[in-house]
Amino acid sequence: MSGHPTLSVVIPVYNEEANLEELLKRTLDTCRSLGAVFEIILVDDGSRDRSAEMIDAAVKANPGEIIGILLNRNYGQHSAIFAGFGRAIGEVVVTLDADLQNPPEEIAKLYRKISEGLDVVAGVRVPRCDTSFRKVSSYIVNRITAKVTGVTMHDYGCMLRAYSHRVVHAMLQCNERSTFIPVLANTFARHTAEVEVSHAARTRGDSKYGLWKLINLQFDLLTGMTTFPLRLLTMIGLLISVFGGALGLFLLSMRLIHGPAWAAEGVFTLFAILFIFVGAQFIGMGLMGEYIGRIYKDVRARPRYLVYEVKGESRLKRHESHSSSLS
Repeated sequence: MSGHPTLSVVIPVYNEEANLEELLKRTLDTCRSLGAVFEIILVDDGSRDRSAEMIDAAVKANPGEIIGILLNRNYGQHSAIFAGFGRAIGEVVVTLDADLQNPPEEIAKLYRKISEGLDVVAGVRVPRCDTSFRKVSSYIVNRITAKVTGVTMHDYGCMLRAYSHRVVHAMLQCNERSTFIPVLANTFARHTAEVEVSHAARTRGDSKYGLWKLINLQFDLLTGMTTFPLRLLTMIGLLISVFGGALGLFLLSMRLIHGPAWAAEGVFTLFAILFIFVGAQFIGMGLMGEYIGRIYKDVRARPRYLVYEVKGESRLKRHESHSSSLS
């Protein structure tokens, strides 16, 4: 084996025809400059534009360096990355978004860092070129994730990350359908690090994460890694019950002291308290429904994705020298 670990770059693609040409050029230039044997795996996540055709052309123009994986429909970013993981051969696996907000040139920084013997190297976007809403929501999620997992990282939302192959192999053994890759990887990583990476505003194409998708992602993140919300709900329910009992005794006492006229004046207060209890019940049912829904998905054990076609062959097959077993 050469002195440089082999490299796989996994890029999920969904309706990114406006960015693909520049993305491929910059990614190829960066990978070639590293002096390592590499492969670039483009996973088309059911694009409706010309992305699949452009991937096919790139595979033919760069044999051995680019592999195209076409999924039969859109499964989401994390499922597409898993499809790329399933084909990745490199000792180091880097994930990168196709929107060019994370410059492909930063791959070199992560590659050199993880080559020091680390399991996961996470990118931290500095400065962050997103809307205020995205920044605030990201900050909240990062704090909650760090608290629950016990692994402090400053930017769990950045998909520009490097993984050792043994961590990727461990993730592929997990059967749950709702997964958040950065958190899942940290459960198998022994040595992690963060590096600052550049971030740019999107100049072409549209963001694939609208408000509703961001909300769904947060639910996947929270319910996919911990049962803490259910325990918290139990504690909140207990506190509400204690408060309700104390308030009931207070209202009874005041009725006995001041008579029924005083109690009649508190009718709207009772309605407000009733709404609090009803709201708490709906929150509880919603949270339990989230977990039951995920159990339902896992019990059905359907594949995360279906590969429609694979284009190209990786040159890494001739250089593969690492073990795929867990260590």
